[in-house]
Amino acid sequence: MIAIIDYGMGNLKSVHNAFKFIAPQTESIVTSDPGVISKADRVIFPGQGAMPDCIRELDNRGLRKVVIESAMNKPFLGICIGLQMLFEKSEEGDVEGLGILEGNVNRFKSSKNLKIPHMGWNEVEQNSPHPIWSNIESNERFYFVHSYYVKESDSSIKTGSANYGNTFTAAVAYKNIFAVQFHPEKSAESGLQLLKNFISWTL
Repeated sequence: MIAIIDYGMGNLKSVHNAFKFIAPQTESIVTSDPGVISKADRVIFPGQGAMPDCIRELDNRGLRKVVIESAMNKPFLGICIGLQMLFEKSEEGDVEGLGILEGNVNRFKSSKNLKIPHMGWNEVEQNSPHPIWSNIESNERFYFVHSYYVKESDSSIKTGSANYGNTFTAAVAYKNIFAVQFHPEKSAESGLQLLKNFISWTL
């Protein structure tokens, strides 16, 4: 069973619909119940909005502990803010993240030629092989909507990068965690392939 964590901030319907489309025989559920999440075989941690609001809502719903536990021991996919919240601290509201991964979340620097948020399709270069990249070519295009990006302390966890003014981390992989800054559920065939790969990923 796949649990899609509902803390009131994610793009839940699109994510759930994507899984129902690619794997109708696999049970997927949108839930804010820690008990259900802890029993799930795989966990999706989506997010959309401001990181301070996301952290607050996660805590208000009593989900911090089960998110951290899930990120430690089962296939775990973070999407957008669900990537950023895994890190230690964000410039957005000067807020502490979950601290599962070492590093910070920084804001894109404004310029005349750089609109913020970064919104639209962008190529993602695969920096290292991973089962989640199976049957997806390097430099395929994925859909982004974000004003902040992660800067990991350990460069070895970076498995995907993109360029918007400068090169930034678009995907990280660490043990049972795979997390992306883009939205695979909005990224056409390549995004659906990534979600299929997550379903079949074995640790």
